[in-house]
Amino acid sequence: MASISTDKKNGRRTVQFVAADRKRRSIRLGKVSKRQADAVKLHVERLVAANITGHAVADETSRWLAAIEESRDVLVERLARVGLIELPAHLGDNKIPETLQAFLDSYFATFGESVKQSTVTTWKQARRLALEHFDAETPISSITVGHAVEFRAYLKTRDHSRIKRARKLSESTIRRRCGCLSQIFEHAVSLELIAKNPFASKRVPKSLPKPKQKHHILHDHALSIMEELPHAQWRLLFALTRWGGLRVPSEPRLLRWSDIDWALGRMIVHSPKTAHTGRDKRIIPIFPELVTPLQEVWDTAEQGTDHVLEFMRGKSQSAFRKPLIAAIEAAGRTVWPKLFTALRATRDTELRDLYPSHVVDAWIGHEENVAKHNYLQLTAEHFTKAVQIPVQYPAASLRAESQITNAISKKHHGVPLDAESCDALRTYRVGEEGLEPPTSAL
Repeated sequence: MASISTDKKNGRRTVQFVAADRKRRSIRLGKVSKRQADAVKLHVERLVAANITGHAVADETSRWLAAIEESRDVLVERLARVGLIELPAHLGDNKIPETLQAFLDSYFATFGESVKQSTVTTWKQARRLALEHFDAETPISSITVGHAVEFRAYLKTRDHSRIKRARKLSESTIRRRCGCLSQIFEHAVSLELIAKNPFASKRVPKSLPKPKQKHHILHDHALSIMEELPHAQWRLLFALTRWGGLRVPSEPRLLRWSDIDWALGRMIVHSPKTAHTGRDKRIIPIFPELVTPLQEVWDTAEQGTDHVLEFMRGKSQSAFRKPLIAAIEAAGRTVWPKLFTALRATRDTELRDLYPSHVVDAWIGHEENVAKHNYLQLTAEHFTKAVQIPVQYPAASLRAESQITNAISKKHHGVPLDAESCDALRTYRVGEEGLEPPTSAL
C-alpha cells in the first residue's frame, strides 16, 4: 500500500511506498490536488504489486504510463528513479532536470560557453541566492508566482548575520537577480518543463529603477583633476572617459595605436559590452580635448607598443578607483559616486545639447532611450539658459479677443461684469500690438 503526505508549510504532496526490497521510497508530486495525488497513488500501488508478483501491469496503468512518457512528463524519471519502471530509451540520452539545482546546472552547461564570462558570473550569483532560499531538490514545476514573490521578499530582508560573507543587496541588484532567474525559467517554459514562468510576474519587478541624478563634472574641474593624475596614460584614460565617453575599463583597455586615424581625426572604439548585438565597435571623433593627451602618450610610448594604454593591461576596474579618488581630492574637489559612469554621463549630456540624437547614439554607443534612463543629467547650465531666454506668449485666439473686448466695453459703460468677463480681464490686456499678458492686476 502507498500513502500520501502533505507538507503543511507549502502544500506539496509526496507519494510514499515500500518497494520490493522492503525499503521506503518517495515520489515528490509538488503542488497538486488531492484527486491528482490519489490517482498517482493508485498507479504506484499497481506498479509496486506488479514488481513484487511479476504479473503484468493493469491496462489502465499501462495507458497512463504511455501518456506521461509521450508528454515527457518529469514523473517518468521519478518513477524510474525509485525502480518502478525502466527509463525509456528516448529519455535516457536527454535526462530531464527536474530539480532546481539540476536545471540550473543544465542551463549553465548549455549556454555558459556562448555568453561572456561576466554574464556567467551574474548567473552564478543568482543561482547562489536561489539555492540559498529554495531547497536544492525543489522540483522546478512546483515553484509558483507566490514563491517568486517570497524569494524577492527574502532578498530584501535576508539575515546577513547568519550568512557568511553576505552583504546587503540594493534594489537594483535584487531586480537583476530576479531578472536572471526569469531568463532561466523562461527556458524551462520553452522546454515545456513548466507551464508558466513564475518570475515573469509583474509582482516580481525586474526592470531597473531610474538611477539618481549623477554628478556633473564641469570642464574646468575636469582639467584641474587631470593635472593631479600620476602620469600621461592616466591623464589620457581620464580624458577618454570625460570627453570621449568611453566605458571604463573595457573600451580604453582595447584601444590600439592602429585604431587612431590622425589624418581624419577619428578613432575606433572596440566595445565588448555591445558585441553580442553586432555592435562590437564604433567610430568617434578625436575631440579637441583628446588631442593633447593622445599626443603626450604617443611621444612617450616605447618602440613597438601596440596598445595605447599599456598600464591598464591585466588590471580590474577596482584598480583604477584609488588613483582617481586621490586626484579628485588633491584638486580640492568632492569625490562623486559612480566615478567613471558620471564622467561618461557628463559627456553624453553635453553632446546631446549640441548634436542630433542619432549622431550621439553612434558616438556614445547606446540609444537615446538608454541615455534618458541612465545617463542624461540636469545641469546648472540648463537653468541659466532657461532664465536668459524670454518666454514668447502665444497670440490669443479670436474667441479670447472677443471676450476681452466685450469685457472692456461693459466696464467702460458701467455694465456689471459676469464671471467670464472678469476672468478675461485678469488674464489679458490690450496693447499696441493686440492682446498681451497682464503686467499688473486690473
